[in-house]
Amino acid sequence: MSGRVRQRTSGRDTLAHAEARLQDYLRDLAELVAVDSGSHNAHGVNRVADWVQRRLHALGFSVERIPPPPGRRPRTGDVLVGRKRGTRTVADGGRRVLLAGHMDTVFDDGTAAARPFTLAGPLAHGPGVSDDKGGLLAGLTALEILSGQRMTDYAELVFLATPDEEIGSPSSRPVTEDVARGVHYALALECARENGDLVVARKGVAEYLVKVTGRAAHAGIEPERGANAALTAARLTVALQAMNRPARGITVNVGVIRAGRLPNIVCDEAELQVEVRAATTRHLTAMRAAIEEAAVDCRVPGTRVAVEERDPCPPMEDTPATRALFAEAATAAEGLGITLGAAATGGVGDANLIAGTGTPTLDGLGPVGGGDHTPGEWLDTTTVAPRIALLASLIAALGAR
Repeated sequence: MSGRVRQRTSGRDTLAHAEARLQDYLRDLAELVAVDSGSHNAHGVNRVADWVQRRLHALGFSVERIPPPPGRRPRTGDVLVGRKRGTRTVADGGRRVLLAGHMDTVFDDGTAAARPFTLAGPLAHGPGVSDDKGGLLAGLTALEILSGQRMTDYAELVFLATPDEEIGSPSSRPVTEDVARGVHYALALECARENGDLVVARKGVAEYLVKVTGRAAHAGIEPERGANAALTAARLTVALQAMNRPARGITVNVGVIRAGRLPNIVCDEAELQVEVRAATTRHLTAMRAAIEEAAVDCRVPGTRVAVEERDPCPPMEDTPATRALFAEAATAAEGLGITLGAAATGGVGDANLIAGTGTPTLDGLGPVGGGDHTPGEWLDTTTVAPRIALLASLIAALGAR
């Protein structure tokens, strides 16, 4: 009982520190939202990275900036990795805790000026206010609170800020996976779900380019000499769409179909672009085998089908280790008067890549927000202080675990 009382008291103290920083948080959030940092705007993303780097340096973090590889297209901003050693070693029970967020948004240049940061009652609006500048700033603020409390009871704190999450992390993925392999726990800073839930699972995703090669012929004079690639593509489309299994968390979408050149030529080329999402690695693997099998079964005589998997992203699976992290968060939340729920989502984020390395990962640890990727994007400012306090309490608990 005495341990629970101390935990609750610590939670109240941490909440008081978070509440005292609320106005500074809103001022800083307005400053971040005023920077256009779409994924393809490397300069804008690096302005955000400069801002984050200054804050981390002030907290005693060493910071490494990793630019994209030479010749990489699209050109993105730098990956930022901050590290701070604690007073415990791993052998002594200290743990390495990773905080991860992203600096890029989905919005075009000029959006920050056209739709600047505003407050309408308790809701903040602006491009990236929820996804993910609000969460990124919550992580920094939680670290500031812990620093002010002289909390050093951990092996290492790591802060990862990525520049290209919104476009699938083409440059940052190797860095993210390398950093994740060196920590014990990961806390992802995407904002909480609209009802306040944390995220314990994210679907994995794989994209497929399916190319069909047929044989051209005059459609009016000698169609029998042709092999219609469009017909194979049509059969494949029907077969692939039939693979949807919502009850198992499997979705298949034939999003793009291209076929043929002229109506008087038997179609000799067709292409499908397909996206598959699934909650487990096992299901993603099974879907690849099913697509390859359909490519054989649906062929029109004389046509050939080639299946190419592109940019597979692992799922963040709902595992016992993830549930243990959630239980730790729920205990910390109880001391703050917060009741937490656990959610699964079909969206993909940096948490997928981190969890794919085997590191226990919990997501949705920013304030409550919603409307991501839309002009109506919002952040509930009444949740800022409690969620920052929760994050700080969880970092402290995990660091000394």
